[in-house]
Amino acid sequence: MTILDLFAGPGGWSHALNVLGVRDVGLEWDEWACRTRAAAGQLTIRTDVARYPVRPFLGRTFGVIASPPCQAWSMAGKRLGLVDQPLVHQAVTDLAAGRDTREQLLTSCRDERSLLAAEPMRYLRALNTVGEPEWIAMEEVPDVLPLWRHYAAILRGWGFSVWTGVLNAADFGVPQTRKRAILLASRVRTAQPPPPTHAAVEEAYSLFGPGRARWVSMAEALGWGATDRPVPTVCAGGGPGGGPEPFPSGSRKTLSGARERGTWLPRPDGKDLESGREGARRTARHGAHENQPVAAPTPAFTGEVCRWSWSLRSNNQANATVRSLNEPAGTLFFGHRANECTWIAEPTPPHAPSTDRAPVPEPIRISAREAGILQTFPADYPWAGNKGQVFAQIGNAVPPLLAGHLLAPHLGVSLAPDDFTLAA
Repeated sequence: MTILDLFAGPGGWSHALNVLGVRDVGLEWDEWACRTRAAAGQLTIRTDVARYPVRPFLGRTFGVIASPPCQAWSMAGKRLGLVDQPLVHQAVTDLAAGRDTREQLLTSCRDERSLLAAEPMRYLRALNTVGEPEWIAMEEVPDVLPLWRHYAAILRGWGFSVWTGVLNAADFGVPQTRKRAILLASRVRTAQPPPPTHAAVEEAYSLFGPGRARWVSMAEALGWGATDRPVPTVCAGGGPGGGPEPFPSGSRKTLSGARERGTWLPRPDGKDLESGREGARRTARHGAHENQPVAAPTPAFTGEVCRWSWSLRSNNQANATVRSLNEPAGTLFFGHRANECTWIAEPTPPHAPSTDRAPVPEPIRISAREAGILQTFPADYPWAGNKGQVFAQIGNAVPPLLAGHLLAPHLGVSLAPDDFTLAA
């Protein structure tokens, strides 16, 4: 029996299934997502989901997963999918009745991707004729919830128990307050959301057992602040890990040159830290430089050294979400540019920054490894493609940990606390 994964992407659902001891067959069009899946050992058919026939899956499909592309509906885009909603609902109604009106409806869509949200119904209607699948799991941005309710009404008429709603990934241990519209359906059990494991505020032990743990912070997920890693606070420069790293591409300088310019500042723990416009980055990502000098020259400025902590800015828009390292990230999404999420330095109270004493560390773009971890992919996940292609895959993916919680009940298994290892 097959688990069919429509719009499979780079493998968020697939990785969760692998952790749970099951494999799926993913249908995906994007070349680089397919290459990532291949490198991760996931079964993939590179195809257009809207054109692939359902016949090969009849009589052999146990579960159906679907995460249609969200660009037409996402707050990060033009949201023309909202304008096209009546057409998408019409397509779902027609497909459920065995009428294929997609070609006619597509000519009226403002965004050709909008109609992809109706594609799962074409598969579900055909599979239902042979009493399949046993269960369904679908995920999209919150604005798609009315469409999921439309699906739910049809599926209940076919004998499914269905639950729809919006879940916050942070409530399930994902270090990101990513909200998603979810549809869960089953022929053999009551469909219901998984019980949340985390909360914004840690819950006390009660007569019913231990309460929910506090939301997982970015620092915890990335391993910053652990006993073998730098504390994510810096003094007058540096990166979120508080230790030196290679300089950004295009502005690489030698450490010896930095020493000669007198731009090294001593850290409170006695280690050296470079400051200035080419501010050092995190030891946590690439490791400390070898032959680092023990004694630093006298700083160019004296007096109290300001302290900085790091936050993640979700994009370059004026209303971008900014979260401290001690909190989960906001929803990660990446647009036409390779990377819009940026680490920014903020003064740690009660020390106010002074421009003539301590230059503000420059913003540092989040790395693909960090973004993948915040989506709960393993640190060594084999992303394929250039920077833009990788970030696009990460931003569009389902967090595997959230997927694991959604799928485990359908598979009759439970998640172990260490099933999803993040920072290595």
